[in-house]
Amino acid sequence: MDPTEVSPDLYATVFENDRVRVLKYRDKPGDCTKPHTHPDSVMVTLSAFRRRIFSGDRSVEVEIPAGAVRWVGAQEHSGENIGDTETVSIFIELKEPGPATAEAPLGPTAG
Repeated sequence: MDPTEVSPDLYATVFENDRVRVLKYRDKPGDCTKPHTHPDSVMVTLSAFRRRIFSGDRSVEVEIPAGAVRWVGAQEHSGENIGDTETVSIFIELKEPGPATAEAPLGPTAG
C-alpha cells in the first residue's frame, strides 16, 4: 500500500537511495488519500494544515503549523484535508526497520 501507487496525484518521490526515500505530499482542501502505509519517517511541514487521519476504527484531527518537524512512527492510515489551505509536506521515510512495537501510533501526518 505504497502512497505513491495508491494516491499518485498527491505523493511524489523526490529522492531515493538504499537507506531513505523522500516523498513530497501536496493536496487541496477536501482532498482525501486512499489507505496506505508509511515506515518510520520524519515529516517536515512546508505549509500549515488541518487534517483528519483515519486508522482502522480510530480517527483524529490534527492541526500543524508550517515549519514543524515531527517523528511519525510506522503506520497504516488514510487522511482528509479538512482545512481551508493546501497541505504541503515532505516525508523522509527510513528503510531500516525500527524496534518492534505492540501497536503503531495514530500520529500527526499529512497524508
